Amino acid sequence: MKDKIELTDGDIIIRPCQPDDAPVICEGVQESMQEMLKWAPWCHPAYSLSDCKFWLDSRDQMWSEGIEYDFVILDAKDSTFLGGCAIDQINQKHNFANLGYWVRTSQEGKGIATATVKLISQFGFETLGFTRLEIVAAVQNKASQRVAEKVWATREGIHRNRHVVRDKIYDSVMFSLIPQS
Repeated sequence: MKDKIELTDGDIIIRPCQPDDAPVICEGVQESMQEMLKWAPWCHPAYSLSDCKFWLDSRDQMWSEGIEYDFVILDAKDSTFLGGCAIDQINQKHNFANLGYWVRTSQEGKGIATATVKLISQFGFETLGFTRLEIVAAVQNKASQRVAEKVWATREGIHRNRHVVRDKIYDSVMFSLIPQS
């Protein structure tokens, strides 16, 4: 199933991460380091190709066990790497998960994250069968909050000490999406 998944709106393509993606993912992370360090707990100043390869090596198992679904975002015209997204932090008992996304710095402000959230949430609801997807953004992360607002996610409030990035603890805004009825 995983190898056949390709989500598109005509402008972007979202497909599961593959081992061959390591160079472009690493390049995108390094280009976007200044922003990534603020909000992505897995990112660090010395992030390297070997870090990326190590992470990619675990994606198939995470996918097959239903633990995490990680994707790359590509330009539909020329397959340029635009960023990444994931459905993770899955709560099987209550049938919900977290939805995360990032767009490389050189591609910000083009609606890519908004389009990504629309596509990946549809996949989460229709293919994976979730009844709720959460977008959790640090109070200071205005860009991620704007994306959630643009896709009409419901702002549910502020969760104290919800987001930890290395030595910093942030309050976060909780947004939710549910399937359209």
